Amino acid sequence: MARHQDRLYRFAVHMVGSADTAKDLLQSALVKAYQSLDQCHEPERFGPWIFRILSNRCKDYLKAGRSRETALDEAWPDRRPDPAEEAYRAELRTRLHWALGQLPASQKEAFILKHVEGRSYEEIADLLGTSLGSLKMRVYRARDNLRELLKDLF
Repeated sequence: MARHQDRLYRFAVHMVGSADTAKDLLQSALVKAYQSLDQCHEPERFGPWIFRILSNRCKDYLKAGRSRETALDEAWPDRRPDPAEEAYRAELRTRLHWALGQLPASQKEAFILKHVEGRSYEEIADLLGTSLGSLKMRVYRARDNLRELLKDLF
């Protein structure tokens, strides 16, 4: 992995436009590669194999739309948010954290994997060892419960 790490990092930085995000994505890809090492059947193809893992992580990140905010924040680091907006966001984070804490563990886990980590239903179902229908119901119930818990905010 050390042999490929620098090249992979440079690729990720160019893809997402943020050094910190690139480090996170690379670390995630390396962990995924380590966990899935038995799926790399040709050791001489390790480089392309891990590159594909990182590429998919970057694409997933970009699809989620998070890269635009990061790129803009880095382009104008002196940009200051409105104090009222900062206060609203802090209150929203506090309430959301509280509301997530009220959910049953299975709903919280499914919600975070889907809406915070941006994983696909298929990937989450595989990760959790559950059926797709059961997982979708957990996410639906989590959203429904959060909507009820946070209804006074909206």
